[in-house]
Amino acid sequence: MGTNLKRKRKSGFLKRSSTPSGRRILRSRRRKGRKRLAP
Repeated sequence: MGTNLKRKRKSGFLKRSSTPSGRRILRSRRRKGRKRLAP
């Protein structure tokens, strides 16, 4: 059960939106129409 938490910490929404490359990922995933932008 600990690996899920690690994945959330590593690539969570806040982590993604705090870096320029992460924001680019979120933007492209939003364009694809994904319901979950981050794990």
